[in-house]
Amino acid sequence: MPYKVILDVDTGTDDAVALMCAALHPDLQLIAATTVNGNVQVEYCTENTLRVFDHIGVQLPVYEGMSKPLVRDDFPEPNRRSTSIHGRYLDIPASHSTKQDQPAVDFLLDTYRVPSDTILIPVGPLTNIAAALQRDPGIAKNIPALILMGGGHEVGNTTPSAEFNIWADPEAARVVFASGIPKITVVPLDATHRALVSSDDCARLRSLNTPAATAAAIFVERRIEGYRVTYGEHANAAPVHDALAVLAVVDPSVLQNVVHVFVDVETKGELTVGRTVLDTHNRLHQPPNAYVALDADQARFVELLIATLGRTV
Repeated sequence: MPYKVILDVDTGTDDAVALMCAALHPDLQLIAATTVNGNVQVEYCTENTLRVFDHIGVQLPVYEGMSKPLVRDDFPEPNRRSTSIHGRYLDIPASHSTKQDQPAVDFLLDTYRVPSDTILIPVGPLTNIAAALQRDPGIAKNIPALILMGGGHEVGNTTPSAEFNIWADPEAARVVFASGIPKITVVPLDATHRALVSSDDCARLRSLNTPAATAAAIFVERRIEGYRVTYGEHANAAPVHDALAVLAVVDPSVLQNVVHVFVDVETKGELTVGRTVLDTHNRLHQPPNAYVALDADQARFVELLIATLGRTV
């Protein structure tokens, strides 16, 4: 039986690859996608998500979610990082399908107000998930597993301390980690930066000549160039963060050096706001609340990615 999953996305380039993996892998049954403000404003995230599904020929519901952080008054405009790595719109044709009328938070509440076997995979800021938990804390026990892409232990990408998804709404992330969801798995930058996808891998994707593989090559090549422009990284490869979180559902061994620790999020520090704090030495004497992957199997990830995106509907 395939694993049922919901993806909560802020669809830029890596979310798009994750969505295609979730929609096409035979061991996954993608139930829906929910969108949240993140890489770009939520309306662009929604359109980009619809574009992905239309491009690969799947009909799946898309629910638009929160347009600003949980408690902060506004959300930063897309910066140089987002523009160079993601752009506002994905480089595939405009959508012809439409989003659902129901808001994403209401959809999540309806899904998890009863015990569920659907895994929740948030790969953007955690605003939608936290908003649902605040409205009904009881849903936490009904989420069988939550696998999030976010955070960093030794690696940051927005500040020296913080990864973007957590930095963009640290209060929401703190709510999620404190919620009591039975199993939280964190796929941070420490893992995703050990599972790079190269230009040669993009050539392999293009050779498959499927809609998903061709689109993924376009997105990853943009990421490689964006990392050069934004971070001055000249390697011929880039992380595709969100796809690693999705493919870890079907092959957990792709995540390595997984530690079971107490995790919290800094919301006030002048230099550290948005930092995911891993209590690796049990200084707080709190019970572990998350499994955190500090490494990844690059070769296995790339093979899973190519095999999955070579499929068609």
